[in-house]
Amino acid sequence: MSAEEIKHLQKKANDIRISLIEALIEAKSGHSGGPLGMADIFSVLYFKEMKHDPKNPEWEERDRLVLSNGHICPVLYSAMAHAGYFPVEELKTLRKFGSRLQGHPHREYLPMLENSSGPLGSGLSQAVGMALADRIDGKQNDRIVWCLTSDGEHNEGNTWEAVLLAGKEKLHNLIQIIDRNYIQIDGNTEEIMPLDPFVEKYKAFNWHVIEINGNDILDIIRGIKEARSVENKPVIIVADTVPGKGVSFMENRYEWHGNPPGKGPEDVVTKDKQGEVALKELRAINF
Repeated sequence: MSAEEIKHLQKKANDIRISLIEALIEAKSGHSGGPLGMADIFSVLYFKEMKHDPKNPEWEERDRLVLSNGHICPVLYSAMAHAGYFPVEELKTLRKFGSRLQGHPHREYLPMLENSSGPLGSGLSQAVGMALADRIDGKQNDRIVWCLTSDGEHNEGNTWEAVLLAGKEKLHNLIQIIDRNYIQIDGNTEEIMPLDPFVEKYKAFNWHVIEINGNDILDIIRGIKEARSVENKPVIIVADTVPGKGVSFMENRYEWHGNPPGKGPEDVVTKDKQGEVALKELRAINF
């Protein structure tokens, strides 16, 4: 990739971050940490890697993107808006009564979504079903089913049922990207319910495992390139991300998992200034 292309994707990721923070400020509720951490991955997916058409969202040949950890939907909505699925201004309706942009994605409210999500742990099963359906229809080589998950939701038993089935069926048309940020709402994942040795577990379940820096555009693209080359196995890309990426007082703090600017801890920035400072930091980033 050229330096110009990398900068383009980095700028898109930052635009996504700015818009999702603006939406959270307006909503006065929602999650900050995970959405900020995953913006680089969503930038790469929506502006380089994923086969989709914002002008024809129900295009039959499109890739499928299943968001399992629905609470990070501000980053999904923001990426979709910047890609042209709906006006960026609509992001300001996040979580408001009657809005299409619910606090967890609702397929019937926003038809360009592939799934409704809320209860954690369900998305991977849905993605496995889609990948199996494509195999039955003879389309397993025509598109990719992308499934975005969180590390915290791996506490849910039905996630591991899906892991088992995907490994058994050797679903090479399924690529899971996990936000391995080590936080969940009550603290560090390894203190709440340890997942490590995480990589070894997936390998034992017959998955191809790729580890990346989830906030590095080139490394994300490298990981996806490798994932596309795998045959006879489902793939999981373990993305090491910084929760709260781009906002200094939010980075690597579990307290920002489920809080918007204005409702987070005040030990660094007071609540009345959190939104203002977050946007100032993001807008000051140069590419």
